Amino acid sequence: MSKTKTTYTGKDVIDFVNSYANNEQKKADSFRLIELLQDWSGFKPKMWGPTIIGFGNYHYKYKSGHEGEAPILGFSPRKAAFSLYVYSDTERSKALLLELGKFKMGKACIYIKKLEDINITTLKELCLESIKYINEHNECSCRTQ
Repeated sequence: MSKTKTTYTGKDVIDFVNSYANNEQKKADSFRLIELLQDWSGFKPKMWGPTIIGFGNYHYKYKSGHEGEAPILGFSPRKAAFSLYVYSDTERSKALLLELGKFKMGKACIYIKKLEDINITTLKELCLESIKYINEHNECSCRTQ
């Protein structure tokens, strides 16, 4: 079984954004996302793997037996687009996507070019729905909040 790369690293989040975000808009949006996700999750930002900023953590276990830790919410300011790890596959989340704005959907993440392309209120609702789902289905640090 392969080892997951998405583990808590202890690296400094601010240093990461300043060195990794490839333009001033991406830096500004990154710092705004940090504020928002910290506010909505109640957790301080931490680096997970080399490029993911995560908030809180939970333990997952797949039917295959693979298990590990992951952030409850997270994002990465990748070169082409932000990867938002804020989605749970629920009916409410699917409905909220219709109101989100301009994005592309991956298997488990939402890709956006910049924050102004999306509805922040809808993003908040997606995040809260994801926290609720993770709390109901996994051992989660969100239970201590």
